[in-house]
Amino acid sequence: MAAEKPLTVVTCTAPVNIAVIKYWGKRDEELILPINSSLSVTLHQDQLKTTTTAAISRDFKEDQLWLNGEKADIGHPRLQSCLREMRRLARKRRGDGAGAAAPLSLAYKVHISSVNNFPTAAGLASSAAGYACLVYTLARLYGVEGELSEVARQGSGSACRSMFGGFVQWRMGERPDGRDSVAQQVVSETHWPELRVLVLVVSAEKKVVGSTAGMQTSVDTSPLLKHRAEAVVPERLTQMIQFIQQRDFEGFGQLTMKDSNQFHATCLDTFPPIFYLNDVSRRIIALVHRFNAHHGKIKAAYTFDAGPNAVIFTLEDTLDEFVEVVKCSFPPESNGGQFLKGLPAGPASLSGDLLSAVVLAPLPGTIRYILITQPGPGPQLLDNPSLHLLGADGLPHPSA
Repeated sequence: MAAEKPLTVVTCTAPVNIAVIKYWGKRDEELILPINSSLSVTLHQDQLKTTTTAAISRDFKEDQLWLNGEKADIGHPRLQSCLREMRRLARKRRGDGAGAAAPLSLAYKVHISSVNNFPTAAGLASSAAGYACLVYTLARLYGVEGELSEVARQGSGSACRSMFGGFVQWRMGERPDGRDSVAQQVVSETHWPELRVLVLVVSAEKKVVGSTAGMQTSVDTSPLLKHRAEAVVPERLTQMIQFIQQRDFEGFGQLTMKDSNQFHATCLDTFPPIFYLNDVSRRIIALVHRFNAHHGKIKAAYTFDAGPNAVIFTLEDTLDEFVEVVKCSFPPESNGGQFLKGLPAGPASLSGDLLSAVVLAPLPGTIRYILITQPGPGPQLLDNPSLHLLGADGLPHPSA
């Protein structure tokens, strides 16, 4: 019999996703079952990703967790739910019957280290990438295959959508146990290569009302949210899938903006009302509409999650011009660091007509930076041992 490895280590990465048909509100808080289905775009991991290393060893005394290099609480209920479910699936896969002892390696404690390559100031939901990465990494560690989005959903609802690349639908499901509330890929990340995504980072301030609390208050008090979930979203999902499959940017862009607007209308319809957008957010919305009106067609589209930072969709042939318009409208501070990050944007010459119609009174320094990316793949396994976040002792590297 081969000697047992002193340490078994797996490292994986997972992406961020941005919803274009929004999820807001749960019908079951514990299982994280949504009141409506949703659809998102997975962003490329070259710009935005979580990296997670998980290790098991018979020498470990307890489960431990590090987030961005800092010791964290591994006892968090949602994290424990994911860990417990992955171990259960591993036992099932290894052929254990009810009441049978777990394989020795499943009795071992696990060490987990996770880092993001994007700052929390970006206002992007790191929990989606984080839980997707955790579940995918544990699956590779324990040899679990098959449907994993249901497990990721129990950590963070939108995490189930980060289990796939490209364009992804999270089906709300109907079963009370949540087994059919899973994510499915609509099309892959290679389907629409011209699509570009810009994250306009407006604010790093912590939200006054967190998403979990905000959702529950909306479910309890907003008649518009109930109408949206039952009467509006089903038809919009069908339309959005058609627009994506046909690469119809005008249809995709208009519906993306309408759904973002309605989501924030439900926040305003909540009692007491919730305000996630700020004055700069509203200036960005107005700028996009002026830009589209000048061109006589939809060439840029915004969406906002539960925060003030804008996500803009456009096509590759419009990218340079739109970035230049944003720079003229929200000039970067001279000492504010790098303003454009991610994929490159080239220079663009703006006509006088466009400038006078689109760019109004500039607001210097109100957009901190722009991150440019595109649709990307789902979670990935990293085969290079030098990329592990945990050393041979099972502890984070000093730089991790």
